[in-house]
Amino acid sequence: MVQLRWGTPEKLRALLCELVSWESRTLTEGEITFPYKVQEKLGDLDFFKKNPANLSLHEVDMGRHFVHAFYKHPEADETIVLISHFDTVQTEEYGDLEMLAFQPEQLTKKLLDRKDDLPEEARIDLESGNYLFGRGTMDMKMGLALHMALIEKASIEKWPVNLLLLTVPDEEVNSAGMRAAVKELVALRDKYRLSYKMFLNSEPSFSQKPGDETHYIYSGTMGKIMPAALFYGKETHVGEPLKGMTANYMASFLTQLMEWNTSFLESDFSEKTPLPVSLQQKDLKLQYSTQTPYRAAALYNVFIMKRSAGEIMDIFEKVAEEAAIRCNESYKALCIRERIEGVGEVQVLRYEKLLSYAVGKFGANLVEQIKGEVQANGDWDEREKSLRIVEKLMIQCQELAPAIVLLFAPPYYPAVNTSSDPLVIESVKLLKETAQLFNEEISQVHYFNGLCDLSYVQYKDESDGWTAFEKNTPVWGDSYSIPFADMLKLQAPVLNVGPFGKDAHQRTERLHIDSAFIHTPLMLEVLIKSMIKVKDAH
Repeated sequence: MVQLRWGTPEKLRALLCELVSWESRTLTEGEITFPYKVQEKLGDLDFFKKNPANLSLHEVDMGRHFVHAFYKHPEADETIVLISHFDTVQTEEYGDLEMLAFQPEQLTKKLLDRKDDLPEEARIDLESGNYLFGRGTMDMKMGLALHMALIEKASIEKWPVNLLLLTVPDEEVNSAGMRAAVKELVALRDKYRLSYKMFLNSEPSFSQKPGDETHYIYSGTMGKIMPAALFYGKETHVGEPLKGMTANYMASFLTQLMEWNTSFLESDFSEKTPLPVSLQQKDLKLQYSTQTPYRAAALYNVFIMKRSAGEIMDIFEKVAEEAAIRCNESYKALCIRERIEGVGEVQVLRYEKLLSYAVGKFGANLVEQIKGEVQANGDWDEREKSLRIVEKLMIQCQELAPAIVLLFAPPYYPAVNTSSDPLVIESVKLLKETAQLFNEEISQVHYFNGLCDLSYVQYKDESDGWTAFEKNTPVWGDSYSIPFADMLKLQAPVLNVGPFGKDAHQRTERLHIDSAFIHTPLMLEVLIKSMIKVKDAH
């Protein structure tokens, strides 16, 4: 009988600690080298020694790659896709223990010497001995470890199903890895004539509130979109303030209306989206001067369940128009009081309208030149580039000012939900029954309350609502894109089953040991075998 490398809780724990030790913070060298190490690790399995073409790296961007490891049974076409991400957030919050952030065993022991410095809940968990601390233990290298163990076991026991392991970079920033992987999923489906049965992620179970110890599984994931605005006023000297209009003044009206605006609220299965808030608001002056700030920008976070980008832009435009009315009324009262003519009324226009105006005014070549100059700035991310493209176009079209230009800034995560799918209903019931074997209660959440790469499969849009995103995202097609057409081809139910943990993205990030190394491996194996009706080899 072949011995499994990762078939016991102890071996699985060792695998996790090795994966965590390969630090892979987003946009670092570690994120670039990590997939090569995973490929080498999986390449030691007999199946991939015999089928090396089934294990490969695929380019994403900036030297980053995703890994696809394909266990293919000769008589199966039904395929379960195992999705994970291997990048983690940064580690500055660990302070002088930062060097141990990627050494879970050492960090957990060291924290015992400093337990009084921890929040009470984290201290209690540490003292219990039931948790392993460290960056990436929970979010989400344990998910990858679980999938590697599944691939190994399936290949040795020759389960009559196909398992496609997909682990990607960049989930924590723009999901560039998953967006790139979508095309490979379609290509593999067509090449091998596969039937995708389920997209199975293993993001961890997140608590719904402080002190929550419930283990959740998720039958969907919430979406996120980021409407943004460029405010363009009229410059003046601070000594002559009435000759201009600051962009900050204009921005204050829209931000007041956007914060916690219930127009964006959605509910489904008795769950609600968090209300929108501003993620950033700033003027775009690059240095201090006594010239008033006449260009400013704001980014707003909006969570979605069923609405498309087109619907969000329509709501955003109505809110912005109301903000402009209030701004103009306030400004008109000022002009009457000060007996001045003023600089004009603030208008609202979408980026697509500004772009069309600019092309008509000075031609497509100059517009592309402006975009190219912005894209060439390596210090700006996709959000900054989006704002700067609009800013530079407005500088060339100042006759449109004062104006609020509406746009979308990356990233965009479409919402996905398959709670009503018969396979999902059966799977959730089975997982709850399995959890009772170890006296654990599992609850279903219909929308994962963190962002998740499942957003890029099982996409549905009957009204081409995505075109509003394409037309109003300044960096679209250059440094950011979403494969909407290919996403439409990946129609299979989604489910997220991962280990229980706490405090993702905090210095107290930790993983529940029994959940990770005993309970969740069993639940995943039972789940997959139920879908393929595999009898235990023993």
